[in-house]
Amino acid sequence: MRALILCLLAGSWLAYTSPAQAHAFLEQAVPKVGSTVDSSPTELRLRFSEAVEPAFSRITLAKKDGGAIALGPVAVDPGDDRILVAAVPAPLPPGVYRVSWRAVSRDTHTTTGDFTFQVGR
Repeated sequence: MRALILCLLAGSWLAYTSPAQAHAFLEQAVPKVGSTVDSSPTELRLRFSEAVEPAFSRITLAKKDGGAIALGPVAVDPGDDRILVAAVPAPLPPGVYRVSWRAVSRDTHTTTGDFTFQVGR
């Protein structure tokens, strides 16, 4: 009987704490993580596992050598609040680029990450 009570208490504790553990994890990116694209993208689109707050989230783009590239303002896709979008205002020349991101979910948890993609072959 004591073991049953302990299992029920542990289960209810896990059920109670699970939502508080939520974070917005990167699920998909355009351009794709590690991909090679034939031409410069006109925007970066990052889809996360849950809704994000654009005012506190960011996307940055840099050349392989570390030189920063200006992007348009970060916004949430009007049709899906899990997608952050940033315009690439000028065509990118061939080369390797690093996308770095910071996503703040609605419950204020922050996740960060980065990935590379290549323009041209």
